[in-house]
Amino acid sequence: MKLIFTPISIVLGLLAGLVGSKIFERIWSLVDDQEPPKAQHREFSWPKLIAALLVEGAIFKLVKGLTDHGARQAFAKATGTWPGEEAPEPK
Repeated sequence: MKLIFTPISIVLGLLAGLVGSKIFERIWSLVDDQEPPKAQHREFSWPKLIAALLVEGAIFKLVKGLTDHGARQAFAKATGTWPGEEAPEPK
């Protein structure tokens, strides 16, 4: 079943990245009226770059994680098989 879920996961991961990017752009526009700095820009403010990278990374991980888990739940509901690992054993 993992073989069937893999392409679904890839497509949803790409869509989650696009959605996360749009959310970041919207949030950044509330913080600053300029484009967010990127690491490849020649001149930028270090505090702005750090803030932009932290916010962008947090938003991306949140959207990706929620999308991935939701897709796994839907797949399990449709097929009766969980496409992944169970929770790790407590130590």
